[in-house]
Amino acid sequence: MFARNRCRSLCIGAVVLGLCVWRQAAWAAADPPDPAKPGPYPVGVTTRLFVDHTRTDSVTEGPRSLMTDIWYPATDDTQELPKNRLLDFYAKGEVPEVIVLMKTVFNADLLELDKTFRNFAVRDARVRDGVFPLIIFSHGNGGVRSQSVFWCEHMASHGYIVMAPDHTGNCLVTVIAGKLVVFNDSTEGREQSSKDRPKDVSFLIDAMERMNKGGDSRFFGRVDLEHIGVAGHSFGGFTSTWVADTDSRVDAIVPMAGVARTREKYDCPVLIILATEDATLGLEGNDRVRKYYETSTGPRYFVEFLNCGHYSFTEMFQFNPAFGDGVGTGTRTTNGEPITYAPMGVVFPLTNGYTAAFFGRYLKGLAGYDAYLSANHRPGELIVKSSAPETP
Repeated sequence: MFARNRCRSLCIGAVVLGLCVWRQAAWAAADPPDPAKPGPYPVGVTTRLFVDHTRTDSVTEGPRSLMTDIWYPATDDTQELPKNRLLDFYAKGEVPEVIVLMKTVFNADLLELDKTFRNFAVRDARVRDGVFPLIIFSHGNGGVRSQSVFWCEHMASHGYIVMAPDHTGNCLVTVIAGKLVVFNDSTEGREQSSKDRPKDVSFLIDAMERMNKGGDSRFFGRVDLEHIGVAGHSFGGFTSTWVADTDSRVDAIVPMAGVARTREKYDCPVLIILATEDATLGLEGNDRVRKYYETSTGPRYFVEFLNCGHYSFTEMFQFNPAFGDGVGTGTRTTNGEPITYAPMGVVFPLTNGYTAAFFGRYLKGLAGYDAYLSANHRPGELIVKSSAPETP
């Protein structure tokens, strides 16, 4: 029986590898879609709890558990189905403490936002046939896994499977085994999170590998684990750079508004996204981000938004349009003058465009995106730099 099972696993692995090679060749030969527009695939989203029994969580004192959203290319009939609701990310509103916390911290009324929140994925839609690269998205310090839905959906529409976890203890709030777990905003909590976060990402890659082998029939044979990207915002940007140092399976990273203070690996392909008027990082933090780009030795790209702040790359535009530091109005960090930050309609397509082109280049081998990546698509809003790309 063992021999038969082992033979079956080897056969499945060979088929999946063959599909990945075929898929890469097809991608490389095709004309790539416009990276700034939604991709060719409908999008599904599902939520799962992943439990790492090898680690003990410092907050819950149980096994490390990560509530995770997964966006993915879905079947064509998905287009006719009802769209996901905001409250679907928050236990369908059945945990009132979550609603109170969101109102207290972000001044966001989830019950009202549920009526207007813009997203286009369909919850638990059927996964599309095909083999798709994996991307992990890491939220910011005190953020939530649904903080950048616009980006996760966009990447899935371009043919990626995107996992976004709540980093338990470092997210604003999550629910584990029916219990509310809130943000540990202490120095000790942040230090612990800096250790947990890169391990969380590596664990989720392991979890998706198990799902790809049959642990979840929906994703059986659907994931190209030879091509993996990591992106993140703020502390999630730190996380993406840490994982590039610690996990050799990661092929490319997109840190947004944050990078680690130290690094070990300099040649991982990287797209840096930065906001000039970031009051959270401040001038010193932004200089550190610029230095990360300058010291990178692999393929490197840099997109700086001149009229944006820290939260410009999040759903805060929808949660609280007057939040500040990138959303609504504020004060420039560079000269102290008033600023009306670039609107969502400007920021989101540019952020999506550069990241979809970058991952298309370095996870799918689409050399047709080289021209897009090297161009400044909105000179009044952006500074764009890049190195000569290398063949991945």
